[in-house]
Amino acid sequence: MLEEELLYVLALQRVKGIGDINAKKLISHCGSAKNVLTEKRQKLEKINGIGSFILKNLFDSANLKEAEKELQHIKKNKIETVYFKDENYPKNLKHCVDAPILFFKEGNFNLENQPIISIVGTRKITSYGRYFCEKLISDLKAYNPIIVSGFAYGVDICAHKAALKNKLQTVGVLAHGFEEVYPKSHKKYVSEINKNGGFITDFWHNDELQRENFLKRNRIVAGISEATIIIESAEKGGSLVTADIANSYSRDVFAVPGRSTDIYSRGCNDLIKRNKAAILTSAKDIVEMLNWELEPKQPKVIQKQLFVELSEIEQEIYDFLLENGKQLLDIISLNCKLPIHKTTTILFNLEMKGVVKPLPGKLFEAV
Repeated sequence: MLEEELLYVLALQRVKGIGDINAKKLISHCGSAKNVLTEKRQKLEKINGIGSFILKNLFDSANLKEAEKELQHIKKNKIETVYFKDENYPKNLKHCVDAPILFFKEGNFNLENQPIISIVGTRKITSYGRYFCEKLISDLKAYNPIIVSGFAYGVDICAHKAALKNKLQTVGVLAHGFEEVYPKSHKKYVSEINKNGGFITDFWHNDELQRENFLKRNRIVAGISEATIIIESAEKGGSLVTADIANSYSRDVFAVPGRSTDIYSRGCNDLIKRNKAAILTSAKDIVEMLNWELEPKQPKVIQKQLFVELSEIEQEIYDFLLENGKQLLDIISLNCKLPIHKTTTILFNLEMKGVVKPLPGKLFEAV
């Protein structure tokens, strides 16, 4: 992204009341962030969902001045920015409607072509929770997953440390800018995580840490991964919110069961009871549900369909699966520009014709 466009993206990010959903809507309508902030008010008023409050703040000159200061900080400190239209924007996050239009990245990690799972839970982790978390990550080592968490006390830092111990990449999603470390006692882990992983945040370097930041942070934790795992949780807690967000994104959620008398198992037990999470008792549950494979995939030989007659849209979906391998229902729908209900019907027809196979975790694969 060019420096000038980055400046306007930052300014748009700073507009009060706009949010990522409306920001994307405006950019899509106008073609760029610069066009949004230089467009005539009358034209923007016609965009559905863009009210007078947003428009009033949109043309506040203070936004651009603040953006100029942040841009200088980014350049001076060589901070990597990732824009939602960039090719390296995480593919899982790209399909989340409220994902950040821009986030900041530091460290040494690559989110492409590797399984990504988020592990969260209570800050008051028990000895059982710590044992389960460490064993789970150790048992998943062969599949080389990237471990994402929130760098908080308890389950979060346990997951990060277990990932480092098993030489797996780990990514901390922060609820503040890079100039701050919270909790301060975790500062000693920053350097090691940056060597084999790193941190991301959509907060500016001088944004103050506030309670609501954690909830905003959780949408990235849930959206960037293919599955969210809750190790331990009380009846209420941030990890349960993360589970709800993951469910809203149609991602798999797993919860570790515990005794009904254990305070920090009640949240997990409730998720399982309400069918908001699959029960997790071992790494095998994740491997089977997400359909991970250890064996290298054999290259598919694409052949013309000699005995099966497909309609034009059936052929389009079939060709997409042949080219891209296993894909989530939502991603098939998005790429083929079809509503979910129609995509489901077509996939069922393809299954009946013996050319598509459904897999666990809402995945589909060409036969």
